[in-house]
Amino acid sequence: MRINLAITPPKIIFGFFLLLLPTFAKARQQPAWIATWTASPQGSDPDPDEPLLKLDNQTVRERARVTLGGDQIRLRLTNEFGATPVLIGIVTVGIADGAAGVAAGSIHPVRFNGKDSVLLAAGAPALSDPIDFPVKSGTEISISLYFPKHPASITWHSFSLKKVVISPSGDRTHDASIQGGKESDSSIFLDAVLVPAEKGRRVIVALGDSLVDGDGTTHEKDLDLSNDLYRRLKKFHSSTQFAVVNEGIAGSCLLNDAPVNSFGVSALARFTRDALANPGASDVIVVEGTNDIGFPGAKLGDLVLAPPDNAPTAEDIIGGYQQLITRAHVHGLRIIGCTITPSEGVVVPGYHNDEKERIRQAVNQWIRTSHAFDAVIDFDAVVRDPAHPSQLLPRFASPDHLHPNDAGYQAIVDSVDLTIFK
Repeated sequence: MRINLAITPPKIIFGFFLLLLPTFAKARQQPAWIATWTASPQGSDPDPDEPLLKLDNQTVRERARVTLGGDQIRLRLTNEFGATPVLIGIVTVGIADGAAGVAAGSIHPVRFNGKDSVLLAAGAPALSDPIDFPVKSGTEISISLYFPKHPASITWHSFSLKKVVISPSGDRTHDASIQGGKESDSSIFLDAVLVPAEKGRRVIVALGDSLVDGDGTTHEKDLDLSNDLYRRLKKFHSSTQFAVVNEGIAGSCLLNDAPVNSFGVSALARFTRDALANPGASDVIVVEGTNDIGFPGAKLGDLVLAPPDNAPTAEDIIGGYQQLITRAHVHGLRIIGCTITPSEGVVVPGYHNDEKERIRQAVNQWIRTSHAFDAVIDFDAVVRDPAHPSQLLPRFASPDHLHPNDAGYQAIVDSVDLTIFK
Protein backbone atom coordinates (compact mmCIF):
# COMPACT_ATOMS: atom_id res chain seq x y z
CA MET A 1 0.00 0.00 0.00
CA ARG A 2 1.34 3.45 -0.96
CA ILE A 3 0.28 6.64 0.83
CA ASN A 4 0.76 10.00 -0.83
CA LEU A 5 1.54 12.22 2.17
CA ALA A 6 1.10 15.37 0.08
CA ILE A 7 -2.64 14.81 -0.49
CA THR A 8 -3.67 12.47 2.36
CA PRO A 9 -5.55 14.17 5.24
CA PRO A 10 -3.54 14.32 8.49
CA LYS A 11 -6.16 12.32 10.44
CA ILE A 12 -5.83 9.40 8.04
CA ILE A 13 -2.03 9.50 8.26
CA PHE A 14 -2.20 9.59 12.07
CA GLY A 15 -4.61 6.66 12.11
CA PHE A 16 -2.36 4.66 9.79
CA PHE A 17 0.62 5.09 12.11
CA LEU A 18 -1.52 4.09 15.10
CA LEU A 19 -2.22 0.83 13.31
CA LEU A 20 1.53 0.26 12.92
CA LEU A 21 2.38 0.93 16.59
CA PRO A 22 1.73 -2.65 17.76
CA THR A 23 4.17 -3.90 15.10
CA PHE A 24 6.83 -1.42 16.21
CA ALA A 25 6.25 -2.32 19.87
CA LYS A 26 6.57 -6.02 19.12
CA ALA A 27 9.87 -5.42 17.34
CA ARG A 28 11.17 -3.46 20.32
CA GLN A 29 10.13 -6.24 22.71
CA GLN A 30 12.13 -8.99 21.01
CA PRO A 31 14.27 -10.59 23.73
CA ALA A 32 18.00 -9.94 23.74
CA TRP A 33 20.55 -12.73 23.91
CA ILE A 34 24.02 -12.98 25.43
CA ALA A 35 26.98 -15.28 24.88
CA THR A 36 27.50 -18.01 27.46
CA TRP A 37 30.19 -19.97 25.58
CA THR A 38 32.41 -19.06 22.63
CA ALA A 39 35.35 -20.36 20.61
CA SER A 40 37.29 -17.99 18.39
CA PRO A 41 37.08 -19.09 14.71
CA GLN A 42 40.27 -20.01 12.87
CA GLY A 43 41.23 -21.10 9.41
CA SER A 44 42.54 -24.62 8.96
CA ASP A 45 45.91 -25.85 7.74
CA PRO A 46 46.60 -28.93 5.58
CA ASP A 47 46.95 -32.12 7.62
CA PRO A 48 46.62 -35.54 6.00
CA ASP A 49 45.89 -37.14 9.39
CA GLU A 50 43.05 -34.80 10.42
CA PRO A 51 39.65 -36.52 9.97
CA LEU A 52 37.77 -33.22 10.15
CA LEU A 53 39.34 -32.25 6.82
CA LYS A 54 37.94 -35.38 5.14
CA LEU A 55 34.26 -35.17 6.14
CA ASP A 56 31.81 -36.72 3.71
CA ASN A 57 28.38 -38.03 4.74
CA GLN A 58 29.44 -38.00 8.40
CA THR A 59 28.36 -36.58 11.74
CA VAL A 60 30.58 -34.57 14.07
CA ARG A 61 29.78 -34.49 17.79
CA GLU A 62 31.43 -31.76 19.87
CA ARG A 63 30.86 -30.21 23.28
CA ALA A 64 30.61 -26.87 25.05
CA ARG A 65 30.29 -26.05 28.74
CA VAL A 66 27.93 -23.12 29.20
CA THR A 67 28.69 -20.65 31.96
CA LEU A 68 25.29 -19.02 32.51
CA GLY A 69 22.25 -21.20 31.91
CA GLY A 70 18.81 -20.36 30.59
CA ASP A 71 15.40 -21.72 29.61
CA GLN A 72 16.41 -21.54 25.95
CA ILE A 73 19.62 -21.52 23.96
CA ARG A 74 20.71 -20.57 20.46
CA LEU A 75 23.71 -21.79 18.50
CA ARG A 76 25.83 -19.64 16.25
CA LEU A 77 27.67 -21.47 13.49
CA THR A 78 30.21 -19.82 11.24
CA ASN A 79 31.84 -20.38 7.87
CA GLU A 80 34.07 -17.36 8.34
CA PHE A 81 37.14 -18.85 6.68
CA GLY A 82 35.29 -20.76 3.97
CA ALA A 83 35.51 -19.68 0.33
CA THR A 84 32.35 -21.60 -0.63
CA PRO A 85 29.03 -22.34 1.11
CA VAL A 86 28.85 -25.30 3.50
CA LEU A 87 25.72 -27.43 3.88
CA ILE A 88 24.92 -28.83 7.31
CA GLY A 89 22.04 -31.25 6.90
CA ILE A 90 20.90 -31.83 10.49
CA VAL A 91 21.90 -30.28 13.84
CA THR A 92 20.91 -31.54 17.27
CA VAL A 93 21.82 -30.58 20.83
CA GLY A 94 21.67 -32.58 24.05
CA ILE A 95 23.23 -32.97 27.48
CA ALA A 96 26.70 -34.44 27.03
CA ASP A 97 27.56 -37.88 28.35
CA GLY A 98 31.26 -38.02 27.59
CA ALA A 99 32.69 -37.33 24.15
CA ALA A 100 30.51 -39.75 22.17
CA GLY A 101 27.31 -39.90 24.20
CA VAL A 102 24.21 -37.84 24.90
CA ALA A 103 22.06 -38.25 28.02
CA ALA A 104 18.89 -40.25 27.42
CA GLY A 105 15.92 -38.18 26.35
CA SER A 106 17.89 -34.93 26.06
CA ILE A 107 18.35 -34.67 22.28
CA HIS A 108 16.63 -31.63 20.76
CA PRO A 109 16.50 -30.59 17.08
CA VAL A 110 18.13 -27.32 16.11
CA ARG A 111 16.45 -25.35 13.35
CA PHE A 112 17.41 -22.37 11.24
CA ASN A 113 14.51 -20.25 10.02
CA GLY A 114 12.31 -23.23 10.79
CA LYS A 115 14.38 -25.64 8.68
CA ASP A 116 16.40 -28.67 9.77
CA SER A 117 19.30 -27.86 7.45
CA VAL A 118 21.38 -24.73 7.05
CA LEU A 119 23.60 -23.51 4.24
CA LEU A 120 26.44 -21.49 5.73
CA ALA A 121 27.34 -18.75 3.27
CA ALA A 122 31.01 -18.25 2.52
CA GLY A 123 32.56 -16.00 5.16
CA ALA A 124 29.33 -15.69 7.14
CA PRO A 125 27.71 -16.92 10.37
CA ALA A 126 24.24 -18.38 10.88
CA LEU A 127 22.19 -18.08 14.06
CA SER A 128 19.77 -20.83 15.00
CA ASP A 129 16.18 -20.36 16.07
CA PRO A 130 15.64 -20.35 19.85
CA ILE A 131 15.68 -23.90 21.22
CA ASP A 132 13.48 -24.84 24.18
CA PHE A 133 16.34 -26.58 25.93
CA PRO A 134 16.72 -25.51 29.57
CA VAL A 135 20.29 -25.74 30.83
CA LYS A 136 21.76 -24.91 34.21
CA SER A 137 24.90 -22.87 34.67
CA GLY A 138 27.97 -25.05 34.20
CA THR A 139 26.20 -27.68 32.09
CA GLU A 140 28.20 -29.43 29.37
CA ILE A 141 26.14 -29.76 26.21
CA SER A 142 26.74 -31.88 23.11
CA ILE A 143 26.23 -30.53 19.60
CA SER A 144 25.95 -32.92 16.63
CA LEU A 145 26.38 -31.70 13.05
CA TYR A 146 25.63 -33.87 10.01
CA PHE A 147 27.52 -33.12 6.78
CA PRO A 148 25.78 -34.85 3.84
CA LYS A 149 28.66 -33.98 1.55
CA HIS A 150 32.28 -32.94 1.83
CA PRO A 151 32.82 -29.28 2.85
CA ALA A 152 35.49 -27.76 0.62
CA SER A 153 37.00 -25.91 3.58
CA ILE A 154 36.32 -25.71 7.28
CA THR A 155 36.33 -23.04 9.94
CA TRP A 156 37.44 -24.52 13.23
CA HIS A 157 38.88 -23.92 16.64
CA SER A 158 42.03 -25.98 16.54
CA PHE A 159 42.71 -26.34 20.28
CA SER A 160 39.48 -27.47 21.89
CA LEU A 161 40.86 -29.33 24.96
CA LYS A 162 37.99 -31.81 24.45
CA LYS A 163 37.74 -34.87 22.24
CA VAL A 164 35.52 -34.38 19.21
CA VAL A 165 33.99 -37.51 17.67
CA ILE A 166 33.61 -38.07 13.92
CA SER A 167 31.14 -40.81 13.03
CA PRO A 168 31.23 -43.54 10.42
CA SER A 169 29.06 -42.67 7.42
CA GLY A 170 25.54 -41.38 7.89
CA ASP A 171 23.39 -39.06 9.95
CA ARG A 172 24.09 -39.96 13.60
CA THR A 173 22.78 -36.74 15.11
CA HIS A 174 20.06 -38.58 17.06
CA ASP A 175 22.27 -41.48 18.20
CA ALA A 176 22.59 -41.88 21.97
CA SER A 177 26.26 -42.68 21.38
CA ILE A 178 28.46 -42.50 18.28
CA GLN A 179 30.61 -45.61 18.07
CA GLY A 180 33.25 -46.79 15.64
CA GLY A 181 34.31 -43.34 14.54
CA LYS A 182 37.44 -41.25 14.75
CA GLU A 183 38.49 -38.49 17.11
CA SER A 184 39.96 -35.00 16.83
CA ASP A 185 41.22 -32.32 19.19
CA SER A 186 39.58 -29.54 17.15
CA SER A 187 35.97 -28.36 16.94
CA ILE A 188 34.35 -27.07 13.76
CA PHE A 189 31.84 -24.42 12.65
CA LEU A 190 30.46 -23.77 16.16
CA ASP A 191 31.57 -20.44 17.61
CA ALA A 192 28.95 -19.47 20.20
CA VAL A 193 26.15 -20.63 22.45
CA LEU A 194 23.69 -17.91 23.50
CA VAL A 195 21.13 -17.68 26.31
CA PRO A 196 18.46 -15.05 26.97
CA ALA A 197 19.66 -11.80 28.48
CA GLU A 198 18.25 -10.98 31.89
CA LYS A 199 18.64 -8.09 34.29
CA GLY A 200 21.87 -8.36 36.27
CA ARG A 201 23.71 -10.52 33.72
CA ARG A 202 27.06 -9.54 32.22
CA VAL A 203 29.53 -11.15 29.86
CA ILE A 204 33.28 -11.09 30.49
CA VAL A 205 35.30 -11.82 27.36
CA ALA A 206 38.76 -13.33 27.84
CA LEU A 207 40.65 -12.51 24.65
CA GLY A 208 44.19 -13.65 24.13
CA ASP A 209 46.73 -16.26 23.20
CA SER A 210 47.36 -19.81 24.44
CA LEU A 211 47.15 -18.70 28.08
CA VAL A 212 43.47 -17.97 27.44
CA ASP A 213 43.01 -20.97 25.16
CA GLY A 214 44.10 -23.20 28.05
CA ASP A 215 47.43 -24.61 26.89
CA GLY A 216 49.08 -26.45 29.78
CA THR A 217 45.83 -27.52 31.45
CA THR A 218 44.51 -31.07 31.80
CA HIS A 219 42.34 -32.02 28.85
CA GLU A 220 38.62 -32.66 29.46
CA LYS A 221 38.70 -30.91 32.87
CA ASP A 222 37.75 -27.32 31.91
CA LEU A 223 40.52 -25.89 34.08
CA ASP A 224 41.37 -23.01 31.75
CA LEU A 225 41.39 -19.38 32.79
CA SER A 226 37.80 -18.65 31.68
CA ASN A 227 36.23 -21.60 33.47
CA ASP A 228 38.28 -21.01 36.63
CA LEU A 229 37.15 -17.37 36.67
CA TYR A 230 33.52 -18.29 36.02
CA ARG A 231 33.49 -20.74 38.93
CA ARG A 232 35.07 -18.21 41.28
CA LEU A 233 32.67 -15.45 40.26
CA LYS A 234 29.73 -17.81 40.76
CA LYS A 235 30.71 -18.08 44.44
CA PHE A 236 31.07 -14.32 44.75
CA HIS A 237 27.95 -13.02 46.51
CA SER A 238 26.55 -10.34 44.25
CA SER A 239 23.35 -9.41 42.46
CA THR A 240 25.26 -9.74 39.18
CA GLN A 241 25.63 -13.02 37.30
CA PHE A 242 28.61 -13.39 34.98
CA ALA A 243 29.16 -15.41 31.86
CA VAL A 244 32.87 -15.79 31.08
CA VAL A 245 33.60 -16.66 27.46
CA ASN A 246 36.88 -17.84 25.96
CA GLU A 247 38.20 -16.05 22.88
CA GLY A 248 41.72 -17.40 23.13
CA ILE A 249 43.77 -18.72 20.21
CA ALA A 250 46.98 -20.66 20.80
CA GLY A 251 49.70 -18.85 18.84
CA SER A 252 47.84 -15.53 18.72
CA CYS A 253 49.76 -12.26 18.50
CA LEU A 254 48.65 -8.75 19.37
CA LEU A 255 50.09 -6.93 16.36
CA ASN A 256 50.49 -9.37 13.47
CA ASP A 257 48.81 -12.38 11.94
CA ALA A 258 50.51 -15.66 12.77
CA PRO A 259 52.56 -17.67 10.24
CA VAL A 260 49.90 -20.43 9.97
CA ASN A 261 46.11 -20.22 9.75
CA SER A 262 45.55 -22.15 12.96
CA PHE A 263 47.34 -19.47 14.99
CA GLY A 264 44.70 -16.99 13.91
CA VAL A 265 44.74 -13.36 12.90
CA SER A 266 46.08 -10.63 15.19
CA ALA A 267 44.17 -9.47 18.24
CA LEU A 268 43.92 -6.03 16.64
CA ALA A 269 42.22 -7.60 13.62
CA ARG A 270 39.79 -9.83 15.54
CA PHE A 271 38.99 -7.48 18.41
CA THR A 272 35.70 -6.31 16.93
CA ARG A 273 34.50 -9.84 16.16
CA ASP A 274 35.64 -11.51 19.38
CA ALA A 275 35.17 -8.68 21.89
CA LEU A 276 33.18 -5.63 20.81
CA ALA A 277 30.52 -7.59 18.90
CA ASN A 278 30.24 -10.42 21.41
CA PRO A 279 26.58 -10.42 22.52
CA GLY A 280 26.25 -8.90 25.98
CA ALA A 281 29.95 -8.11 26.44
CA SER A 282 30.66 -5.66 29.25
CA ASP A 283 34.29 -6.40 30.16
CA VAL A 284 37.28 -7.60 28.14
CA ILE A 285 40.36 -9.26 29.65
CA VAL A 286 43.35 -8.99 27.29
CA VAL A 287 46.16 -11.55 27.47
CA GLU A 288 48.37 -10.76 24.48
CA GLY A 289 51.99 -9.84 23.77
CA THR A 290 53.88 -13.00 24.72
CA ASN A 291 54.14 -14.26 21.14
CA ASP A 292 54.85 -10.80 19.72
CA ILE A 293 58.00 -10.81 21.81
CA GLY A 294 58.88 -14.49 21.50
CA PHE A 295 58.16 -15.34 17.86
CA PRO A 296 60.81 -13.28 15.99
CA GLY A 297 63.73 -15.62 15.27
CA ALA A 298 62.05 -18.61 16.94
CA LYS A 299 61.43 -21.93 15.18
CA LEU A 300 58.84 -24.62 15.74
CA GLY A 301 60.38 -27.53 13.90
CA ASP A 302 61.02 -26.21 10.40
CA LEU A 303 58.53 -23.36 10.82
CA VAL A 304 60.02 -19.90 11.38
CA LEU A 305 57.47 -18.21 13.62
CA ALA A 306 58.48 -14.66 12.61
CA PRO A 307 61.49 -13.10 10.89
CA PRO A 308 64.15 -12.01 13.39
CA ASP A 309 64.32 -8.56 11.78
CA ASN A 310 60.60 -8.01 12.40
CA ALA A 311 60.80 -7.85 16.19
CA PRO A 312 58.46 -5.29 17.80
CA THR A 313 59.68 -2.82 20.37
CA ALA A 314 58.05 -2.30 23.75
CA GLU A 315 56.55 0.89 22.30
CA ASP A 316 55.00 -1.08 19.43
CA ILE A 317 53.28 -3.47 21.83
CA ILE A 318 52.13 -0.63 24.07
CA GLY A 319 50.70 1.13 21.02
CA GLY A 320 48.70 -2.00 20.22
CA TYR A 321 47.28 -2.08 23.75
CA GLN A 322 46.36 1.59 23.50
CA GLN A 323 44.36 0.90 20.33
CA LEU A 324 42.43 -1.91 22.05
CA ILE A 325 41.73 0.35 25.03
CA THR A 326 40.45 3.16 22.82
CA ARG A 327 38.23 0.85 20.81
CA ALA A 328 36.81 -0.80 23.93
CA HIS A 329 35.99 2.54 25.56
CA VAL A 330 34.27 3.86 22.41
CA HIS A 331 31.88 0.91 22.72
CA GLY A 332 31.40 1.38 26.45
CA LEU A 333 33.31 -1.74 27.48
CA ARG A 334 35.73 -1.95 30.38
CA ILE A 335 39.12 -3.42 29.44
CA ILE A 336 41.47 -5.23 31.81
CA GLY A 337 45.16 -5.67 31.03
CA CYS A 338 47.29 -8.62 32.08
CA THR A 339 51.05 -8.68 32.52
CA ILE A 340 53.15 -11.01 30.35
CA THR A 341 54.42 -14.16 32.03
CA PRO A 342 58.06 -15.42 31.95
CA SER A 343 59.36 -17.64 29.17
CA GLU A 344 62.97 -18.58 30.03
CA GLY A 345 63.44 -22.33 29.64
CA VAL A 346 60.76 -22.68 26.96
CA VAL A 347 61.35 -25.65 24.67
CA VAL A 348 60.93 -23.56 21.47
CA PRO A 349 64.43 -22.58 20.17
CA GLY A 350 64.95 -18.82 19.90
CA TYR A 351 61.76 -17.91 21.78
CA HIS A 352 63.59 -16.37 24.75
CA ASN A 353 66.73 -14.26 25.09
CA ASP A 354 67.95 -11.38 27.23
CA GLU A 355 66.73 -8.66 24.84
CA LYS A 356 63.26 -10.19 24.69
CA GLU A 357 63.21 -10.33 28.47
CA ARG A 358 64.01 -6.60 28.62
CA ILE A 359 61.07 -5.89 26.30
CA ARG A 360 58.77 -8.02 28.45
CA GLN A 361 59.82 -6.18 31.60
CA ALA A 362 59.31 -2.78 29.95
CA VAL A 363 55.83 -3.72 28.72
CA ASN A 364 54.86 -5.09 32.12
CA GLN A 365 56.05 -1.93 33.82
CA TRP A 366 53.79 0.11 31.54
CA ILE A 367 50.79 -2.17 32.15
CA ARG A 368 51.24 -1.86 35.92
CA THR A 369 51.91 1.87 36.16
CA SER A 370 50.25 3.66 33.22
CA HIS A 371 46.67 3.26 34.52
CA ALA A 372 45.62 3.07 30.87
CA PHE A 373 43.62 -0.11 31.44
CA ASP A 374 40.55 0.03 33.64
CA ALA A 375 42.15 -2.63 35.84
CA VAL A 376 45.17 -4.93 35.80
CA ILE A 377 45.61 -8.63 36.63
CA ASP A 378 49.27 -9.26 37.37
CA PHE A 379 49.81 -12.73 35.90
CA ASP A 380 53.58 -12.29 36.07
CA ALA A 381 53.67 -11.52 39.79
CA VAL A 382 51.66 -14.67 40.56
CA VAL A 383 53.51 -17.32 38.54
CA ARG A 384 57.11 -16.08 38.24
CA ASP A 385 59.88 -17.65 40.31
CA PRO A 386 60.97 -15.00 42.89
CA ALA A 387 64.48 -16.45 42.81
CA HIS A 388 64.60 -16.33 39.00
CA PRO A 389 61.94 -13.86 37.72
CA SER A 390 62.46 -14.68 34.04
CA GLN A 391 61.19 -18.22 34.69
CA LEU A 392 57.91 -19.69 35.84
CA LEU A 393 57.78 -20.96 39.41
CA PRO A 394 58.31 -24.74 39.05
CA ARG A 395 55.11 -25.67 40.89
CA PHE A 396 53.10 -23.51 38.48
CA ALA A 397 54.88 -24.51 35.25
CA SER A 398 53.69 -26.97 32.63
CA PRO A 399 56.35 -29.18 30.98
CA ASP A 400 57.02 -26.65 28.18
CA HIS A 401 58.05 -23.97 30.74
CA LEU A 402 55.95 -21.40 28.88
CA HIS A 403 52.41 -22.10 30.02
CA PRO A 404 51.11 -22.42 33.56
CA ASN A 405 49.74 -25.77 34.69
CA ASP A 406 46.35 -26.32 36.33
CA ALA A 407 47.62 -24.97 39.64
CA GLY A 408 49.17 -21.95 37.94
CA TYR A 409 45.97 -20.91 36.20
CA GLN A 410 44.01 -21.37 39.42
CA ALA A 411 46.55 -19.25 41.32
CA ILE A 412 46.16 -16.46 38.75
CA VAL A 413 42.37 -16.52 39.07
CA ASP A 414 42.55 -16.70 42.87
CA SER A 415 44.65 -13.52 42.82
CA VAL A 416 41.98 -11.50 41.00
CA ASP A 417 40.26 -8.80 43.04
CA LEU A 418 36.69 -9.61 41.98
CA THR A 419 35.53 -6.11 42.87
CA ILE A 420 37.01 -4.94 39.56
CA PHE A 421 33.93 -6.45 37.92
CA LYS A 422 31.42 -4.48 40.01
